Amino acid sequence: MAHTGQAKTNPGRFFEDYAVGDVIHHAVPRTVGSGERALYHALYPARHALYSSDEFARGCGLPTAPLDDLAAFHVVFGKTVPDVSLNALANLGYGEGRWLKPVYAGDTLRSVSEVIGVKQNSNGKSGVVYVRTRGLNQRDETVMEYVRWVMVRKRDFDAPAPETVIPALNKVIPADQLVVPEGLDFSNYDFTLAGEPHRWGDYEVGETIDHVDGVTVEEAEHMMATRMWQNTAKVHFDTTARPDGTRLIYGGHVISMARTLSFNGLANAQMIVGLNGGAHANPCLSGMTIRAWSEVLDKAETAAPGVGAIRLRLVATRGGEPFQLKGEDGKYLPDVLLDLDYWALMPV
Repeated sequence: MAHTGQAKTNPGRFFEDYAVGDVIHHAVPRTVGSGERALYHALYPARHALYSSDEFARGCGLPTAPLDDLAAFHVVFGKTVPDVSLNALANLGYGEGRWLKPVYAGDTLRSVSEVIGVKQNSNGKSGVVYVRTRGLNQRDETVMEYVRWVMVRKRDFDAPAPETVIPALNKVIPADQLVVPEGLDFSNYDFTLAGEPHRWGDYEVGETIDHVDGVTVEEAEHMMATRMWQNTAKVHFDTTARPDGTRLIYGGHVISMARTLSFNGLANAQMIVGLNGGAHANPCLSGMTIRAWSEVLDKAETAAPGVGAIRLRLVATRGGEPFQLKGEDGKYLPDVLLDLDYWALMPV
């Protein structure tokens, strides 16, 4: 008879395994290179010039083209999944995200999270866990930070509910707290090579932009993308992990697809530097066609030469009319997949 001994596999954490103040050092650092950039640009129609061309990036004052801002985010996020959301029912939202340093080929990223809030759901079967995650490079410099909150299953429905702690989060990152990469200079920005003539001064608060194009998502590509980020959440791969037998498409896949679709109309919103908030409004499944529209929410000057900050709402949908977000009841319309609020840098 086989002797199993002590369990060697990791079933993941459940809601009752989290306590406010816990600090989790996530396993498996990741060294990134040009391969990640190439595959990212193959999976998504990514065309922002600063991330596509070393020469364009040098013309903007950087030493070379960094890894795409969202690709770096996905790597940092992916590290956290085995400890934070392996048994998640849903990733509910994001806030207080800041990109603090560009990530370059050869950098090694790791992630550290602190539990900053917990709240058991009224059904007693799950709860919401709030974590603040930092991504660090090989020099222990924080390259980005963000908060996310996740609905996680309970292992034991009879386990007592913890004291509710809901963190107070800023709804918007103040513009003066945005970090512009050292050396970034858009004074000699090449609008022809960037792809569009529209600069910071051409956009008005309240303006909406339909990004026109759509991409139909398939099972193989979304699973390849999720594997690339070493995201192990069961709902993205295992059809038995969800009651309806579908694979849930990783929310970050929808974010990246919408962001790259926004190139048509926002080609010069080159770098994301702040994530004010975000919600995965409805699940995205294979076969859906993702479309996107944006709204200009705010604008701010920066101290960097030729560089302005623009605050954008990015909405991903699976069809329907653009610029429709919520119904009369205040809830997201069924066609809305993503509602993201972010700051980007753009030539003035």
